[in-house]
Amino acid sequence: MTATQTQQPTFQKVTYDVADSVATITLNDPASLNALNSVMKSELYQALDYAQYDTAAKVIVITGAGKGFSSGGDIREMLSGADNRENLLKMSHSLTIGIADITRRIRKISKPIIARINGACAGAGMNIALACDFRVASDNAKFLQAFVNIGLVPDGGGIYLLSQLIGAAKTTELVMLGEQITAQKAEELGLVTALVSQDALDAAVKKLTDRLTSLPTLALAAMKQSINQVAFAGLDIALDQEVIYQMQMATSEDFKEGITAFMQKRPAEFKGR
Repeated sequence: MTATQTQQPTFQKVTYDVADSVATITLNDPASLNALNSVMKSELYQALDYAQYDTAAKVIVITGAGKGFSSGGDIREMLSGADNRENLLKMSHSLTIGIADITRRIRKISKPIIARINGACAGAGMNIALACDFRVASDNAKFLQAFVNIGLVPDGGGIYLLSQLIGAAKTTELVMLGEQITAQKAEELGLVTALVSQDALDAAVKKLTDRLTSLPTLALAAMKQSINQVAFAGLDIALDQEVIYQMQMATSEDFKEGITAFMQKRPAEFKGR
């Protein structure tokens, strides 16, 4: 059944619009810098699924409302599940699986997908952007693999995707040191397709969508599938492994200390247990 044969879903935390053959999915919780809580993740997946079959859309753009693309996982939601081991395991499994499903969906959709990035692009938000086919960033964008700072490992295929894009050595620096990098550094590393001023971001995205919508959709779909077979053949295995690692990390004392310290705005004191 195609999207034109079904009613467009209604959302709380994302918006979905189509114009000029481009579906724009906007993460829409600017007060939290579009933190990926359970509702937003579920709705983003639904919106991507709808866009796949929407015959009015040849290209998909994912972006964030307000001053950021996405600040990553919702720390408050993580903290709410940290009261006992069973809740931690459920929370970790749900969060990691949710992001993994979004990454899988982005790669399997036959249409080109562009991440329009401004401001914060961190954690799971950064990995969603990495899963896209193109990344157009403004010069105020900031990129961060924040996981190590709260005692977790990257989810959403972060390590796998980074390794494919920039190699193992630079991936190691980004994920193990957990330091923020500028948009200019991201461009130098090859993480973004185009880097423009904030004022020129929409024009740069439109230039790319105009080009893509003018091209043969069947050929683009076949190219994406071929790229998946060549460059992303191990993605499913990596995503499954992440779930195992993340559930181990989520029950550690270091994770509880990491998210508590983050909320209290103090340096974390990790004990290695």
